[in-house]
Amino acid sequence: MTTSPYKALIVDDNEENRDLLSRQLERLGHEIALAGDGKSALSYLRQSPVDLVLLDVMMPGLNGLEVLAQLKADPSLQSIPVIMVSAVDDLEAVVRCLELGADDYIFKPFKIVLFKARVNASLDRKRLRDKEASYLREIQEEREKADRLLRNILPQPIAEELKRSPGVIAESFPEVTVLFADIVELMRHSAKISPAELVAWLVDIFSVFVQIAEQHGLEKIMTIGDSYMLAAGVPIPRPDHAQAIAEMALAMLRAISFFENAAGDPLQIRIGIHTGPVTAGVIGKKKFAYDLWGDAVNMASRMESHGLPNCIQVTESTYQRLARQYQLEERGIINVKGKGEMKTYLLLGRRGGES
Repeated sequence: MTTSPYKALIVDDNEENRDLLSRQLERLGHEIALAGDGKSALSYLRQSPVDLVLLDVMMPGLNGLEVLAQLKADPSLQSIPVIMVSAVDDLEAVVRCLELGADDYIFKPFKIVLFKARVNASLDRKRLRDKEASYLREIQEEREKADRLLRNILPQPIAEELKRSPGVIAESFPEVTVLFADIVELMRHSAKISPAELVAWLVDIFSVFVQIAEQHGLEKIMTIGDSYMLAAGVPIPRPDHAQAIAEMALAMLRAISFFENAAGDPLQIRIGIHTGPVTAGVIGKKKFAYDLWGDAVNMASRMESHGLPNCIQVTESTYQRLARQYQLEERGIINVKGKGEMKTYLLLGRRGGES
């Protein structure tokens, strides 16, 4: 089966034996390297990869058994097939060599046909092992790609849980804070640029938002067009969920001022925030998405859609959790679709800090 040329290292203290083995392997089309003792053989192997080692058992200094033991103890060398070559017809020596990891054992003098068959068999086994290792590496690389993709789609704790136990993942959270943000008058601005420019523009903006979210340990839930939704307190509860979202919202207002619309004017966004209970879980069997459901989600969306440009509008429940640490201004009573009249507040900044 073996047809490709391989590189073999012949280790023997007898020059005639090295020459004999070299001629036989060269006739099979293989490249040859030579070593006259065990120490130089190990030094060569650690510097130059080979496909096969023909190793004499009886050598001065390090004998073949000692060289074999060191070779098989080295993770970088242990996969190299080794054929022991010896003039000593000793069953105990054969067993010892095989126990140490030798692939085969040939007695001197040997028959050429048998020698070729055993060399080819060892190289064929190596070829199959190399192919198997290559397949395993490819499988591992694909698994790692899939894991990275899953972690990009889902929060890491959810991705790990889904890998451990595929199935329905859903959980109720008694209190989280949800944020919705929307770019003001995007459709009017986008009519003046190409679709490719619009997508690149949104990618730049949302990439900055993702970086801010990572800094505050927040989970982006989804983007829909120019709308951006994230939450604090899911999938891992945290007591400072409202404060974390407040910091995120203030940072988003600062960041958006660095982006311009088609007319060269700074962009504006509306941000809405609400605190309350949600149900969170994974939807989809082939294409996964982590999503939130509940009145808290709807209320945060309403705060954004009924908000003002470059303002952060929050509900009463969020106000109660932020009032001690942040400056908030009462906006008054507004009529919220599906909810009626509600008192809302505008988040201005941290107390004693930047507005």
